[in-house]
Formats: sequence, structure tokens, C-alpha cells
Amino acid sequence: MPKCATVDVTRAVTVADGVFAPGHLGELTQVLPFELVDAVLEETGATQRRLRDLPSRVGVYFLLGLGLFEQVGARLVWDKLVAGLAGLPVVSPSEKALRDLRRRIGAAPLRALFEVVAGPLAQPHTPGVRYRGWRTVAFDGCSSLRVPDEERNRGWLGKFRSRFGMAGYPTLMLMTLVETGTRGLLGAAFGPSKPGELAYALRLVHLLRPDMLLLTDRGFDGGEFLEAAAATGAQFLARSKSTRRPPILAVLPDGSYLTQVHRLRLRVIEAKVTMTGADGSAVSDHYRLLTTLLDHRTDPAGALISLYHERWEIESAYFALRHTLLRGRVLRSKDPAGIEQEMWALLVLYQAIRTVMVTAVESRPGTDPDRAGFTIALEAARDSATTATGVLPPIDKPTDLVGHIGGAVLAGLLPARRTRFSARIVKSGISRYHSWNADGRPPTSVNITAIDVVVHQPGPHQPATPGHKHTGFPAQKPGRITAVLTIMQSAPDRPWRVLDLANSLGIAGAKPVNSFRTQMSQWARAGLLTKTAPGTYAIASTTALTAAP
Repeated sequence: MPKCATVDVTRAVTVADGVFAPGHLGELTQVLPFELVDAVLEETGATQRRLRDLPSRVGVYFLLGLGLFEQVGARLVWDKLVAGLAGLPVVSPSEKALRDLRRRIGAAPLRALFEVVAGPLAQPHTPGVRYRGWRTVAFDGCSSLRVPDEERNRGWLGKFRSRFGMAGYPTLMLMTLVETGTRGLLGAAFGPSKPGELAYALRLVHLLRPDMLLLTDRGFDGGEFLEAAAATGAQFLARSKSTRRPPILAVLPDGSYLTQVHRLRLRVIEAKVTMTGADGSAVSDHYRLLTTLLDHRTDPAGALISLYHERWEIESAYFALRHTLLRGRVLRSKDPAGIEQEMWALLVLYQAIRTVMVTAVESRPGTDPDRAGFTIALEAARDSATTATGVLPPIDKPTDLVGHIGGAVLAGLLPARRTRFSARIVKSGISRYHSWNADGRPPTSVNITAIDVVVHQPGPHQPATPGHKHTGFPAQKPGRITAVLTIMQSAPDRPWRVLDLANSLGIAGAKPVNSFRTQMSQWARAGLLTKTAPGTYAIASTTALTAAP
């Protein structure tokens, strides 16, 4: 039961009764209320068997406090949580008692708590969160989270080798699905870096919904992942590797073209983007984007290229987690069980802060969530935790959705975002990107004065020749599948023998022809061709070259 204790003549705090009093997180407790914490403890079987000085609910809030006050030790974190409870009889546990409390709770309640609070944060009308009817989301990984260099952590995560030798600390791979407009988390997975980003992303792909538009980087253009994403009903806009050579099925009026990747009919946009800075510097890069948005009239190439920039919002989310919240520090725990518990607690804390920020911004219609400062919200959350402010909604203002943290965010709204660019380097002497600046960007941030986008329309279909390239795009040989489809399209109703196609392509010799047979068989399994008889193929109905819609 809540209990009101008068701390001084001007302030009163309302917290839980008895030994539960230290179990709070200031105003963030309204996002993570007592009832929710009790429910996940009951669900995961982590509720205490008998009531003692440190009940499990208090332990959950203490674990969240470890993330909120990352710069101090466990005992000092406890002191901060009880600093605003003067006049109440609270216990003073030892470091060992707090360690035992962590072990007793485990990681399961924190993971269950994250699964409850994770999800889209913005309302449909909030600026900057949707493209047409779709909520924009992004996948990406972060592999710069360092853990203590202990034997058990090394056995779990390993250590990577840099150009100067072995890294000082094992690192954790974190994969998240983020709502780009608010940088809120929809899901997360983490573990050793060895499986790779794609393996972790596949664990989270089920979180996509038909009202979402997924933005991904080049590491996520594999056919298996794209098919899994499309199967959820979500749309996607994915950057493709320069080594991919998609077949050209139909060229659209805006310069994009239709292709097929595995069993997916996709649209490809190839463009060169050039940015000019206020200092006269210019930087350009080539982009090849794959998307399920096939209609060039409703989704012009230029609009999708501009939209792809939203993918970088996930990098801002990782900056807030890695540098603002953690301050670049190594995690606390010295064993995998503790690392798992600590990570889920950090993700819950991050999501709770983002929830308060979005709620505050939406109280001012028309305000973009980009203008809410994470540092401002974090410091206000720390203040409310040390003073035990806003643990429960005020009785006189039960519908106040802004509160102390939201008020601080609104009072310190950032100016509208400026378009800037600078060198992409890593501030680490042992990193190979420490001084990497291959595209000649300015060393400090420079305002962008102009952005020029040129969409490259592919040339006519032709067999692969060493000198062929798409106009204006980096030199490359078109894929053999394009040449095969071009030949077969000359007589689309004819069953084509492998030997006839090999002769047309100039493939001679037993081994090259056998390799070509294997390729044809693989394309048939991928749905690009139909095998009509042994060694004989026809164009699949979904692959036929058709006129642009």
C-alpha cells in the first residue's frame, strides 16, 4: 500500500509501504508501475518465498537503478534510491546482500519486462514517424558494447583481433528493431558476434507488421531475410551490395526497374547522391535500393531515396544507449548470466525514458520527436529518482502526462535538425576506422547547402561483356541471369536446352558447361526459371519481361 511520509516542511513523497519503499525509479515508476513488476516476477517465478528486507520487487528497481546511475557502484546506487526517503525506516544492505539479490532475481523478469514495454511509441499523427501509411522501422547491429575481461565472459563472447593485436575487452553484439521516428525499441536480441547481424535479425523479423516499412543497410539484402520480412506483410526499402547483379525485368519511367530476388518481385533504384557543403566540399556515393514498393507513380524513386536517410536514426538510438546512458563504460557483470540481466535492464530503462519523451512531445501537436533531448530526459530522470519525485501520479493531477521529466524535455527542446555531414571515423586508436576517410569528408561538421540525386536508368538488355556497365554507376559485369533471360525472352514459349544457351553465351568446355547446368538448376529452385524436362528450361511466369506498368 502507498504510504505518505513528510520529509520536510515543503515536500512530501509517496512510495510503497514498509520494506517495499526503496523499490522505485522516481517518475519512471509510472511507466514501470508496481503492478507490472509484480506481474512479471510472478510470471517468471522470481517472487520471494518469504518477505525479507530485500523483496524481489525492490531488486528489479535496483537493477534498473544500476543502469540509471552507471557511473557509481552498487552500494552508492542503493543510496541514491533511498536518498529521498528520509524519515522512513529503510535497510542499509551490504554489497554482498545486493549481489545475492541480483542472483536471486535472474534475467528472466527483466526480459519479460522488456517484452511488455517494447513496441511502437508514437501515435499515427506524430510528425516524422510514417511514410504514407507505413510506420518506418529499421534493423541494425551494435558490436561496440564491451564487457569485463573475465574468463567466463571470454569463453562466451570471445575477443576480436585488431590491427595492433587482441582487443582489450570482449564485445557483445546487440541487434534491435527500432521505430525510426522516435528511436523507441520494438525488439532486441544480443549475444556473441560470431553468428553475425543477419542471424540475430532473423530472430526479430516476426515483430514486423503489415503497417510497417522496414529500412535496412547492405548487410540485410540476403534473399532469405528479405523473404522472411516480406512474409510478415511489411514493406521494405533495403540497400543492396554493389556486388549484387539483379536481372532487369522491366524498366520504369522514373529510371528504376523491376527484378526478382529468390521468389520476390522487387523494384531496384540505382542513384548517385552528391552533397555539397557550405565550405565548398562535395561528397558523393552510389546507392542501389531494393524495395517491395513497385509502383513508381505512388512511390517515385526520388522520394524513396530521400526516405532511406531515416535508417540512420537507429544509429542515434545506439549513441544514446552506448554513450549517453552508459557513457562509453564497460558493463558491470563478470559472468554471462549477469551480462544478460544487465542488458535487459538497460534496454528496459532506455525504453522507459523514450516513452516519457514521446509522451511529452505529443502533448504539443506538430512537434517532431527528433527535438526531444535524451540527455535532458536522462538527467531529469536521475533527479526524480534521487528525490523520489513522482513515484505515483499526483492525486490533484491524475491525468498529468508530462510530469517533471517531460517538463524538462519540453523546456529544452532542441532546434530543428540541420542537414550536416562530416568524416566517419571511430575515436579509438586500435580501430581500423580511426583515421579512415576514404571519401574525403571534412573533419568537422559542415552544413549541407545542396543535395543532388541522379537516378541511373539501366541500359538495354544485353549479354554480359567485360566492358558493359550501367550508365553512371560503378563499373560491373551484369549478371549471367540477365543475359540468359534476354536470350530466352526472344522465344518465350520455347523450351530452352542448357547446351543451346551455353552456345549462345559462348560457354565451352565440359567443366564450364557443367557449372552452367548447376546455375540453371539453382535459378529454377529460386523460381526464376521453370524446368520442363531434364536439361531443358523455360521462363517462369513471374519472371517474364513485361512492359512497365
